[in-house]
Amino acid sequence: MSVAESARVRAPRLPWPGLLLLAAGVFLSITIEMLPTGLLPEMSEGLGVAEPFIGLLVSVFAFTVVVTSTPLTALTSRMPRHGLLVLVLAMLGLTTLASAFVPEYWMLASVRVVGGVAHGLFWAIVAAYASRLVPEDRIGRAISVTLGGGTLALVAGVPATTVLGQVIGWRPVFAIVAGLTLVGALAVWRFLPPVAVEAGATAARFRRGDAALGPVLLVCAVTAATMLGQYAVFTYVAPLITDVVGLEPGAVGPLLFVYGVTGAIGLVIAGSPLARRPTTAIVTAMVVAAAALVVLGLAPGVVASLIAFAVWGLAFGAVPPLLQTRLLQATPARQRDAASALYTTAFNVGIGGGALVGAVLFERIGVQGLPLLYAVVLVLVAVVLVGTSTRHARRMRQPRSNVAVETGPVRASTA
Repeated sequence: MSVAESARVRAPRLPWPGLLLLAAGVFLSITIEMLPTGLLPEMSEGLGVAEPFIGLLVSVFAFTVVVTSTPLTALTSRMPRHGLLVLVLAMLGLTTLASAFVPEYWMLASVRVVGGVAHGLFWAIVAAYASRLVPEDRIGRAISVTLGGGTLALVAGVPATTVLGQVIGWRPVFAIVAGLTLVGALAVWRFLPPVAVEAGATAARFRRGDAALGPVLLVCAVTAATMLGQYAVFTYVAPLITDVVGLEPGAVGPLLFVYGVTGAIGLVIAGSPLARRPTTAIVTAMVVAAAALVVLGLAPGVVASLIAFAVWGLAFGAVPPLLQTRLLQATPARQRDAASALYTTAFNVGIGGGALVGAVLFERIGVQGLPLLYAVVLVLVAVVLVGTSTRHARRMRQPRSNVAVETGPVRASTA
């Protein structure tokens, strides 16, 4: 085999059209989930309820995902993944369209529950779908490209819909996003290639004794702990910037944009050869994030705090795709939907619980103590769990082959 042929074998081309379609779906789903956050005053006035009730519409999404994601993934395990993906995107589009027309708050909340069901099922299958479009050694890049849609939604989608909603009203914005989502569903139906694992070949759930169950639960535990700490701090990022760093309230928006941009850079790094070993990359990203959080908590000066804020965004931007990559590499292909459902549940438990834990700690230790405590969580909990996952995967590898353990954590769980 020639050098050129060998290079082609090692680095096959990514299926960019399919991955970009999945990324577009992620972009739309996150935009739909976060729509109320930027339009609180407009929706509050239009529906005649207090702003906190509008904020609860986001919580409705997260809570519905926690409750329904895993059982619905099991119930739909025999459905072709391609058709199911089209169906859930269509449901997201239709519920968002209905949100633009319902006259009462309780109706909107009910519609959001249905949308949350579709949202949770979408997230349970989208990463596993991306992993089936590529060879095993390209999963990391495929996941980074797909999840890039979520980063773009936070950096561009939510701000754009907020500005547009302030100009033309929140209802037309919901209708526009709904139309784009329905177009996206049609595009997925027409252009996204079907995956090899179809009806009847997908495991509905994990069973006791499954080799991958332990590593999957450990990754989910790391995810829940990390997201809980992240959202305990990030929920109160505005007072962190004004009261601890010492900047004016007008600096919050620009700094959040910087955080989003550096997070996007972290996402790119997560899909690069620098992150070829996900477990090592996760530990590195968490240690860097912890160091940045310590600087933020100590507040040694405005310049140092601003650099730390950007580094926090950079490091954390790499964590979710790396965790998802590690999850999928630790799971046989037929069980990846079940694993992704557990991961989605853990992720949303962290999101929902983070704000509550942050509120309690805010009163007890103050906003300045939140990043310091989160740094401790990252170092003492997440890193330990990831390390335990690595050792477990190596133990699984040893009885099956005499191949060097350097590649054990991935091969043992995907053979």
